[in-house]
Amino acid sequence: MIVVTIPAYNESSRIARAIADAKLYADAVVVIDDCSTDDTRSIAKESGAIVLHHVINRGQGAALQTGMEYAVQILNADVIVHFDADGQMRGSDIPAMIQPIVDGKADVVLGSRFLGAPVRNMPFIRKNLVRLGTLFTIALSGIRVTDTHNGFRAFSRHAASTIHISLDRMAHASEILDLIKTHRLRHVECPVTITYSAETLYKGQSTVKALLTAKDILKKKVVG
Repeated sequence: MIVVTIPAYNESSRIARAIADAKLYADAVVVIDDCSTDDTRSIAKESGAIVLHHVINRGQGAALQTGMEYAVQILNADVIVHFDADGQMRGSDIPAMIQPIVDGKADVVLGSRFLGAPVRNMPFIRKNLVRLGTLFTIALSGIRVTDTHNGFRAFSRHAASTIHISLDRMAHASEILDLIKTHRLRHVECPVTITYSAETLYKGQSTVKALLTAKDILKKKVVG
């Protein structure tokens, strides 16, 4: 069973399209509404997704952990996919993302914007910020990847049951890599296409957010 999990916070204008796209390639779509103040939850339900709800806003990492636990424990999923609510990802990339897991060649598949076709519409500053974040994570985790903060991921049931995300917000992306190394999970990267718009860029990673993320990662490393 393939389950796509979609964390969402105030995505009422885009969530229906993301769900419709993901449903074409999954047996079930689970939306984790992270205490949105708009109609995200009701629209997600109307769009045919299973909807879980955080009563307080906890962040994307916490939402993903909630989704993975539900997919494994309640839906008995074989493969769990992380997918964004904002329409930047393409559902048509899901088959390639899950294939290494289906073939028994990997426990985790990490999407990368920097493999395959050139990245489109990604501002120069954003691209370099992502690359710096990737180098930062490689230095700390020891896992060489080309795109640390890409939210497009796929996990086997074993990997999803093994990984527990404790960093609630954006630092979860680096934590996942640490956990892959700690638990010796087999991982590969897969090219994916991310489509940017002015609206999604505005909501995305900024320099300030990147610094806060780095602080959370370092705190986790030092304090545990």
